[in-house]
Amino acid sequence: MRDITFVEKEFYHIYNRGVDGRKIISDINDLDRFMKSMREFNTIKPIGSIYENRGHKSGRKASKSLVRFIVYAINPNHFHFLIEQVADRGIEKFMHRFGTGFSKYFNAKYKRSGSLFQGKFKAKLIDTNEYLLHLSAYINLNHMAHSRGRKASILSRTSWEEYESRNLPESICFTEKILGQFKNNGEYKKFAEDSLKSIIERKILLEELESAGIELVNTK
Repeated sequence: MRDITFVEKEFYHIYNRGVDGRKIISDINDLDRFMKSMREFNTIKPIGSIYENRGHKSGRKASKSLVRFIVYAINPNHFHFLIEQVADRGIEKFMHRFGTGFSKYFNAKYKRSGSLFQGKFKAKLIDTNEYLLHLSAYINLNHMAHSRGRKASILSRTSWEEYESRNLPESICFTEKILGQFKNNGEYKKFAEDSLKSIIERKILLEELESAGIELVNTK
């Protein structure tokens, strides 16, 4: 996939997997750290490391964000972000800090070295509102897409819960971009479930996902 130039106020599908298809989430603590990295490294003012940033939450909150999360999905061996760039070179800066920070944590914990992710992250511009809505459904219900009727992995997590309830204390996503186009959460839920079925049946996004080595199969 060719490189693209990221533009402020535009939306992008960002995704990647573990090098050689390896797991990037091996236990629940890795999953929690992954999500903490999504929050902590999303700031214009660099924080150094999450360890160094302990006890400085107020300073982090005062700093502006690099990107705005709309939807996300985390799986044992890959991830999807639907994000809006809100600062100059925000996506590049965030993904560099995020990738470096989480890789250092993972490599230290599991006593390994080298790259954790499969090269540079993949990115695609979301150029229509229709694409934005359908992609939000696919990512929000990514755990269902991969489980294909089986119980989803406990090491998978998406922003679906944030879209079911508007009052979660630990919300990451700006859900109003999507939910504001529907009468209520229930209407979006029906749209998302119908859209996922269509995506799987028509293999929408398949070429894009295959370019990252990601298939619509169970990834336990």
